[in-house]
Amino acid sequence: MRIEKIGLGDTASLTVYLLDDSPEVAIHDRPMVIVCPGGAYCSLSDREGEPVAMQFTAMGYHSAVLRYSVAPAHHPAALLELGRAVATVRSHAGRWCVDGRRIAVLGFSAGGHLAALYCTQWRKPWLSECLACKSADLAPDAMILCYPVVSAGEYAHEGSFMNLLGDDWQSLKDGLSVEKLVSADVPPAFIWHTFEDSLVPVQNSLLMARALADCNVPVELHIFQNGDHGLALADDLGRRVDGSLCEPTCQVWIHLLHVWLERWRKGL
Repeated sequence: MRIEKIGLGDTASLTVYLLDDSPEVAIHDRPMVIVCPGGAYCSLSDREGEPVAMQFTAMGYHSAVLRYSVAPAHHPAALLELGRAVATVRSHAGRWCVDGRRIAVLGFSAGGHLAALYCTQWRKPWLSECLACKSADLAPDAMILCYPVVSAGEYAHEGSFMNLLGDDWQSLKDGLSVEKLVSADVPPAFIWHTFEDSLVPVQNSLLMARALADCNVPVELHIFQNGDHGLALADDLGRRVDGSLCEPTCQVWIHLLHVWLERWRKGL
């Protein structure tokens, strides 16, 4: 495996984890999963970055972690950086042995908002114009949302919208309430959340799944009863220093996702 770090602006970067190609292995062009950590658009969680990316390399996929801009940077900085990350992966597909038709974006919490927002906006002309590329270069092929911030309404995590939008967040937030932006252009989705999430209510994922279903976009949704916000892999090795955020009943989410990704990879 080789690791490359690519600058995407003043503060943003994309670290890619690339499995070596081998004549012994039948698959040479592998899917890529781009991971967007959470942090309420004011920081980025290490627990939701590299350890998660390593899970995908263990599955046989390439992976990447996007360290996107957070406050005091405001929208659309992070959205443009995710677009640049997708376009970069696709432009390097040949050299990196990436399947250019299998690029997934994954986000945790506020990173989930970023991933979901991107998947609703990737075809907008303003985005390709800002990034000086074609819309096809920006296309996400799958969306993975982990306890995502979605709605700016009744169930909003207001801190995320405040950090994302700045002083005018109250007047701008409805325009970034992702469940209202879903269309048939959004790729197939895998979503998971916990009922006990005390920071980002589970209704965020329920609203997103409903919006996807209403647009006939395939979606798989898992709601676990136990576990607070920010579980990441939910395992003992990734718990916080205070011992919190380890929830055995949720650890299966990454295995459920693997099954879903394999069907997606095979076009099933």
